[in-house]
Amino acid sequence: METEKTNWNKNELHTYILLLCANADGVEGEEELNLIKQKTDTTTFSKIYAEFSLDNEEVRLEKINRTVQNFNYSHMELVALRKEMDDIYFADQKYGMMERNLDRILDNIIY
Repeated sequence: METEKTNWNKNELHTYILLLCANADGVEGEEELNLIKQKTDTTTFSKIYAEFSLDNEEVRLEKINRTVQNFNYSHMELVALRKEMDDIYFADQKYGMMERNLDRILDNIIY
């Protein structure tokens, strides 16, 4: 299956990654979505959330994998992204098996 190319900037990619983290257990909770909204502007959130909602997990991971390669992340940027991901995982006070599995997958893609 051919995944369409994205034209995201770093902020849009971060928003998409955080949405995937929020959806790790199959549901984006209100606390998780509010945290993501605090980290981006309303227009970006709406655009990326609409796209995210139409994609399945395989497409989501492929988009992230393809897009992350377009940016040359510094160590500090990766540390900040990792912190934001952890904040989303723990927003609902749970860190279950599905979150751990997604976290490992994203680590392999991002690093």
